[in-house]
Amino acid sequence: MVPTPSLLAFALASLALIVIPGPSVLFVIGRSLALGRAGGLLSVLGNALGMLPLITAVAVGIGAVVAQSIIVFTVIKFAGAAYLVYLGVQAIRHRRHTAVTHEATPPRGSKLRILTEGFLVGVTNPKTLVFFVAVLPQFVDYTGGWIPGQMFELGVVFLVIALACDSVWALVAGTARGWFAHSPKRVERLGAAGGVMMIGLGGVLALTGNKH
Repeated sequence: MVPTPSLLAFALASLALIVIPGPSVLFVIGRSLALGRAGGLLSVLGNALGMLPLITAVAVGIGAVVAQSIIVFTVIKFAGAAYLVYLGVQAIRHRRHTAVTHEATPPRGSKLRILTEGFLVGVTNPKTLVFFVAVLPQFVDYTGGWIPGQMFELGVVFLVIALACDSVWALVAGTARGWFAHSPKRVERLGAAGGVMMIGLGGVLALTGNKH
């Protein structure tokens, strides 16, 4: 177990990082504008679940290898960027459909699809991997034993905080979208705006964050 003082310090550091609007926040807002509150929250959950493989990889030592490999890191980075662009294009293409169904609860198949899309974005986010590789070890008690377990515990703390904070952004953006419900054209434009945000985020991810 991570000592309580270290755990609290890491939680505060994670909160400070998470509440500052960044790529994750832009993704959540873009999805919420395009899909509404339900779609935004499902995207948040999927994105958080996508962190679990990264946390596990870092805990067992694979994460450091990936982060130091320019080839693997670049492949992950561009795969994530391309997928964000794809989601943005889809949001723009289907903006009329989302304008009509903005208050409807997504069908079961759509829920699973949105959840999966969020998971894929989360698991291909190289910035999250680099954060875990660079920050988690600083809060581990190396005299306490079971280092992988401590790192996994810290990763889960980060995941829970991110899930809570991103859910707030999803609710705010989804509610703002709902305010335009009386005007399908406005909702349609908001859906397109969310798509543009995701495309822009994909471009930023592809052009920044090089490790070497």
